[in-house]
Amino acid sequence: MAPPTYIISRVADPIFAVLIGLGAAATRINREGKEKGRTTQQTIEAGKRRISNLFKST
Repeated sequence: MAPPTYIISRVADPIFAVLIGLGAAATRINREGKEKGRTTQQTIEAGKRRISNLFKST
């Protein structure tokens, strides 16, 4: 059986994957916000409000 191959290392690969996923999500959210006529700053503020509401409701 061949040993598993890693792009970076056994520990760094999952961290790298999460960072890439977060970056892709942020890019998509920003792009969709611009299609709706929002600025990047407005999109960030809306995200902050949603996150703060999430923690207030728990």
